[in-house]
Amino acid sequence: MSLEWVGSVLAGTTSVGVVYLLGSLGEIYAERSGILNLGLEGIMALGAATSFITTIAWGHAVAFFVAGVLGILMGLLLAFFTVSLRLNQIAVGLAITMLGSGLSGFIAFPTTRKTILRALNPELPSTALEAQSAPMLPSAPLPFLKDVPIAGPMLFNHNPVVYVSLILAPTMWFLLFRTSVGLKIRSVGENPGMADALGINVFRIRYLTCMLSGAFSAMAGAYLILGFQPFWIEGITGGRGFITLSLIILSAWSPLRAVFGSLLFGGIEVLQYRLQLFGFGAASPQFVLMLPYAIAVITLSLLSIESFRKRISAPAALAKPYYREE
Repeated sequence: MSLEWVGSVLAGTTSVGVVYLLGSLGEIYAERSGILNLGLEGIMALGAATSFITTIAWGHAVAFFVAGVLGILMGLLLAFFTVSLRLNQIAVGLAITMLGSGLSGFIAFPTTRKTILRALNPELPSTALEAQSAPMLPSAPLPFLKDVPIAGPMLFNHNPVVYVSLILAPTMWFLLFRTSVGLKIRSVGENPGMADALGINVFRIRYLTCMLSGAFSAMAGAYLILGFQPFWIEGITGGRGFITLSLIILSAWSPLRAVFGSLLFGGIEVLQYRLQLFGFGAASPQFVLMLPYAIAVITLSLLSIESFRKRISAPAALAKPYYREE
């Protein structure tokens, strides 16, 4: 096991971890305001599918923008049903997952994809219309820092989205825990009735955090297909949306802790592939790959236990509709 091998594993850990990090940052805000978005998986898939197409037609920057806009629309849909209509958040989230997954499969289907590409950019050559993979994000290694042993490949030899994501985490932590805006969000998630009595618009905050969660989830899907897995396949998200939900619980709803949780799950995913290269039996990588899903099932199950929620300091109003007293 050489230093070069360790560096490549760490680099892959960071790259894969960004998918979980982007998905968790927006969802932390939503859950801190009391909204549980189980639609992450579907929104990620939709973001991946639209980015696959728009990158071929218009480029990376537009792809992330389009993914973010679609994510906001999905977040608005979630907010309408859970905040305005006060429907069960778990049921709505699962419905959004099915909707997003279905739409992603439809628009990325070869026949549909060609039609959309022709409409978006009539001047595209036939090779682009038949493309089976999207152009990946260009790498932007930081001079001098990229050559530092271990830390260099892990942190300083990536594409710009990785750097932005790592900067966003402490920024969003500061906004959530050190500003009046963050205090309002957290108060809505703990006691919406009291927050409302103090003049805080509960519905507006929950709508905004739902939109934020949708945008970040869709951009996580965009990064998934543009950052390290450029080939579109059905079910490309592979349960990463649900794993992100468990990551948020393990990180205690903190953007900073989510960085470490993202690296943990990213590392597990990378090791699954590396173990195969080392000739381990089929059971070994399958066991490693199963671990995040097992953790996700366990943590989400525990979250339904009230005593456990209090012990881990979950937002008191999480997944609970708010009925305003007149």
